[in-house]
Amino acid sequence: YAERAENYARFIDVNINLMLDLPSGMKEQWEPLIKTTGDYKQYLSKHQDFSRENVLHFLAFDRENANSIISSIQFARENARIVRENLANETWQNLNDLYHYVNNSLRRKVWLKDDASKFFQKVKQGVQLLYGLSYNTAPRMQGWYFSQIGQLLERADKTSRILDVKYHTLLPSVEEVGSPLDFLHWAALLKSVSGFNAYRRCYGKIEPANIVEYLVLDKYFPRSILYCLIAAEANLHEISGNTGRSGYSNPAEKALGNLRSKLEFADVNEVISFGLHEYADQFQVKLNEISDAIHNQYFKIRPNFMAQNQTQ
Repeated sequence: YAERAENYARFIDVNINLMLDLPSGMKEQWEPLIKTTGDYKQYLSKHQDFSRENVLHFLAFDRENANSIISSIQFARENARIVRENLANETWQNLNDLYHYVNNSLRRKVWLKDDASKFFQKVKQGVQLLYGLSYNTAPRMQGWYFSQIGQLLERADKTSRILDVKYHTLLPSVEEVGSPLDFLHWAALLKSVSGFNAYRRCYGKIEPANIVEYLVLDKYFPRSILYCLIAAEANLHEISGNTGRSGYSNPAEKALGNLRSKLEFADVNEVISFGLHEYADQFQVKLNEISDAIHNQYFKIRPNFMAQNQTQ
């Protein structure tokens, strides 16, 4: 949940700043942000247009939207309350402060203000501080590894969605490929994952194919899809005790290992020729299957277990 809140804050803040750089007279684009989240139908059931105010409220402050920032922070806080005894005081205090900050911002109707960007920056900083506190205080036990898997799979999913929306929605026409506006969009995409400077050090020039390769197939950038899958698989092995051995020990490891290996041996030209939109869609389906496999392996109560309890 914390990762989802941070991702929302990231691409909303970048889009706010991108709108400031658009050529005069060009209409602001907020609809792509709704498509990124996968809540397009829910949004249309509540709003008739994609104005700045409506989109910001829906993504950040709408309690009826289970994926909004305010909902995600609330769910994260409730989960933290359940395992309160396993958290450091500083971790709980930081999450609690962030929760109250978001709620106070709702009362102040931040989405209507010109300086709304400050709110999203504060959310990003709050979640990053939460990660830092957790990383340095949480015991490396099963709970830690499960939280890391959740964070990494959520991050991989959002990276794929951000790429997908840029490829199909943000560019108005084929004629504008390679134009200054196209450059602004690709640069904004890299900034939304805090990868602009790192990308420029690796590749220099802004090239769509290189950006796709960096965000999908790079093994070293912490927000690339492949990096997230490699790290998630390592955490899953820590839970099962299958570290240092090849292969898999359960269906969850098999599903994650299969997807990781496909990306590890993929080529960016294969991704582009397959179709970035189709590739992203297929990846998101596979990611949901991995989440289901992890749930079935570690959290689902099996019928034979229930039967045994009933007979005792």
